[in-house]
Amino acid sequence: EHVLHQAAVAAGAKSIFDSSFANFARLEPVYSNAEIDTRHSCVPIDWYYTPHDFDERNRLYIDNAVELLARAGSDAVELAGLTFADIDGLVVASSSGIATPSLDALLMERLQLRRDMQRRPIFGLGCAGGVIGLSRAAQLARAEPEKRYLFMVVELCGLNFRHADRSKSNIIATALFGDGAAATVVSCLETGPAITAWGEHTWPDSLGIMGWDVRNDGLKVVFSRDIPTLVRNDMRAVIDSFLDRNGLALSDIDSFVCHPGGAKVLDALEEVFGLQRGGLTHSRNILRSFGNMSAATIMFVLQAALGAGGGRRHLLSTLGPGFTAGMMVLETA
Repeated sequence: EHVLHQAAVAAGAKSIFDSSFANFARLEPVYSNAEIDTRHSCVPIDWYYTPHDFDERNRLYIDNAVELLARAGSDAVELAGLTFADIDGLVVASSSGIATPSLDALLMERLQLRRDMQRRPIFGLGCAGGVIGLSRAAQLARAEPEKRYLFMVVELCGLNFRHADRSKSNIIATALFGDGAAATVVSCLETGPAITAWGEHTWPDSLGIMGWDVRNDGLKVVFSRDIPTLVRNDMRAVIDSFLDRNGLALSDIDSFVCHPGGAKVLDALEEVFGLQRGGLTHSRNILRSFGNMSAATIMFVLQAALGAGGGRRHLLSTLGPGFTAGMMVLETA
């Protein structure tokens, strides 16, 4: 519910880092170069000005994640013209906190869901969790076409800002990441956009490109500055191979629904797909209004793309720890 304006975030970062991080002035342009105007946070901006331990962060994560998933799930089920009694299973993706029992179990208690629900929690996919998590829900629905699954994703990235961390990655994270949640019903029983193909690719010797380092005061973000270069050099071959395995080519795609990991990543993806600079309109608009919400972001971009029309066949893509690309084809009537 808390809206963070990028100018206010930049001012706050300056007050925290300027006197204790060498050459902070050289990094300061990252806030304007991120092409983000606003983000949302489950805590007010004042929270970020003081240190917090892992225990407090994770309690905030669980409380807010369950509440946001309850809201997103309820909205999705209602939009589908269903009730929770019609839902046979939950697939929940989240990598920005730790919950055992998992969020899906906590959500069952919060919403008093059916006791025989199947549950599949997904942790560790980071930004790729939206596409790959949705793929897992599609696999379940295809395996049991008489059942309905609710795919939900929540990421509370802001809670992992570590006040004492003076690393470049921590500062860049303050310019990029936001909080968000989304949900959708996946089944073979209703009409609507059809998930027709999915796949993933994990690069060798790439474990250090993106992820978390667990520290005493929280989760330390890890991401490589080489990601845009990797996208430019390697992503097209991965996409072409995925499409070819499914009897498609890039020329068959009408709309590109890409996770906006950052402005530079979108620049690289536009080159890969042969689009003009700024051609990934929906991805850039979501980045501008919400920032990078990790796995939840692709669902926001998908909603915008489907609402705007613009073609029958959509290619979803995202990148996450592993280092892994998640891909999906979604078709509308």
